[in-house]
Amino acid sequence: MEIEIPDMHFNKNEYVETVSGNKISRQTVLCGSQNIILSGKVIVHDDVIIRGDITNIVTGRYCIIGRNSVLRGLGMFQLQIGCHVYIGADSIVNGAFVGSYVYIGNNVIIGQRCILKNCSMIADNTVLAPETTVQPYMRYEGSPAKCVGELSECMVDSMIEFTKNYYEHFTAAKSDVNAD
Repeated sequence: MEIEIPDMHFNKNEYVETVSGNKISRQTVLCGSQNIILSGKVIVHDDVIIRGDITNIVTGRYCIIGRNSVLRGLGMFQLQIGCHVYIGADSIVNGAFVGSYVYIGNNVIIGQRCILKNCSMIADNTVLAPETTVQPYMRYEGSPAKCVGELSECMVDSMIEFTKNYYEHFTAAKSDVNAD
């Protein structure tokens, strides 16, 4: 399954690019930044709030965090997010653990202490009740969320391809590149 991703250009003045390849919007709110670890090649879009002041937030590589999303752990439970994870726009992640190769759609609410195991999918407009465990290769949707089916075994390859392509196509606008 090939995923076509259009070129997405950002204004270089509106994003911070770190040595490890993270691209973080200047419109992002990082609370307790000393407790936030982005492992590299992570894209954090506009108006995201990451609450490291509550507990540690750790992401793996090639994570995409969509506009207006909120990431927060809960007290003594750090929020751990694996590699090759997509979190859509307007989503709230309160969970304790999000595995690798996970797709979270737009306008999703992940309840407190939820566990999303590797290779899982949460559809757009889904509300996942607190303390829910999503098993590998399962798709949840609805409000309240219900398991609606299994995912293909190619989920790992699909998410790697999707997140890497997304990262490669998210580049500084040509006029910004020439301005340096």
